[in-house]
Amino acid sequence: MTTDTSTRPADASGTFALGGDLPVHRLGYGAMQITGPGVWGDPADPDEAVRVLRRAVELGVNFIDTADSYGPFVSESLIRKALHPYPDDLVIATKAGLTRSGPGDWRPVGRPEYLRQQMELSLRHLGVDRIDLYQLHRIDAKVPLADQIGALLEFQREGKIRHIGVSEVSVEQLAQAREIADIVSVQNLYNLANRRSEDVLTYAEANGIAFIPWFPIATGELARPGGPLDTFARQHRATPSQLALAWLLRRSPVLLPIPGTSSVAHVEENTAAATIELTDEEFAALTAAV
Repeated sequence: MTTDTSTRPADASGTFALGGDLPVHRLGYGAMQITGPGVWGDPADPDEAVRVLRRAVELGVNFIDTADSYGPFVSESLIRKALHPYPDDLVIATKAGLTRSGPGDWRPVGRPEYLRQQMELSLRHLGVDRIDLYQLHRIDAKVPLADQIGALLEFQREGKIRHIGVSEVSVEQLAQAREIADIVSVQNLYNLANRRSEDVLTYAEANGIAFIPWFPIATGELARPGGPLDTFARQHRATPSQLALAWLLRRSPVLLPIPGTSSVAHVEENTAAATIELTDEEFAALTAAV
């Protein structure tokens, strides 16, 4: 295992071109945790949230993932406050399709008129004329998938979004969505300890689709004191979270991990994971630890 001491560690994560024309560093930042408890309301320390976002960009992060439902709209508004006017290479992805009525409450709503309303609000809150990557946060089982993806396709044709993505889908749903529009990304739960979306990752690899793993640093029992990941991390002077991120970056060139945090210290620690280069033996040992 070797590390780089660059002042922009995210550069070391390599790049992926979303849709073939929108290059980003593969290690990004997920902006869910800069809201209040239960992903609801303002954060306890809004100034720290601004510092986190600015520090992430300083470290080379140029891919930030958020959603209208984070707050709601708190995350998007903080991104604008911290980073607008945006650097030319910064790609901001947001999502719609989950409505909120309180902390910890998430309900799918995929009606086209609702998605349009939320898209227009995201444009306003982010302070942009076009959203780089607009993702259907969840498929609403009460609305035909063709209507939901069709709405995003309409926004794209109007020039209000650049690329379309989906979240928490099966291979079958992803294939169905691709029959309606060009889907450039999928965002599913995936990490070292939970690989239930392995088939979706395989499909994404085969079709050049970005796979954005949410909850990327969950390590579960692997990171318990004395556990395999904890022991491995101590041997290599890294944290279990850093090794989990390094594993994702090594696992597939289409993986774009987006670790989130509300702390500058943690965003620095997470981004440093991009400089960790696992050997074949180390990667195999981590893979087999689950």
